[in-house]
Amino acid sequence: MTALDDLTLLDRWRAGDGEAGQQLFARHFDSIYGFFETKCEAEADELTQSTFLACVRAKDQFRKDASFRTYLFTIARNELHHLLRRRQRKDDKLDFELSSIAQLISTPGTKIARNQEHKQLIEALRQLPVDQQTLLELHYWEDMDIAGLAQIFDAPAATIRTRLHRARKALRDQIEESAPSEVLQDLETMDRWVQGLRLGKKV
Repeated sequence: MTALDDLTLLDRWRAGDGEAGQQLFARHFDSIYGFFETKCEAEADELTQSTFLACVRAKDQFRKDASFRTYLFTIARNELHHLLRRRQRKDDKLDFELSSIAQLISTPGTKIARNQEHKQLIEALRQLPVDQQTLLELHYWEDMDIAGLAQIFDAPAATIRTRLHRARKALRDQIEESAPSEVLQDLETMDRWVQGLRLGKKV
């Protein structure tokens, strides 16, 4: 039997089919959980739940002008921002284009790294501004295209292309001292290294 696409499941869910909603969430649970796990490991469960609850509340507002997956990640990004804002003191200024997870969240280190290189990558990503980390993870690990990223970040496609290029260069600079030198020969080589680590492959 061919699996139903997201929008068909969404239509059935909106019509009152609870099982269709469960299938929709089960399909995307791992990706949403992984989105939070690299940033707020201790709160990944809570943030994943709040993302899906927000989706339940707003299920009739989705206009289908993007994929349901893109819509979910837009909600997830908003939930992340809400958490980080709640943690800040009132006098502190919070700019997600400047502040990194490493600056905003005290953590003894990640438990999700599978090996030393993966740990180096996660720690390097956490040193980047939150929006750069989010942009790179969605690009590398969720295969999100420019159009989808433009929806999530509410920015023109041309702006996203520029931000993505800058983020890749920033990541390369960040891992320059810790990553094997051969993976940093150019941005394309680094791209393959990052994607391979996420998939558990060696490049």
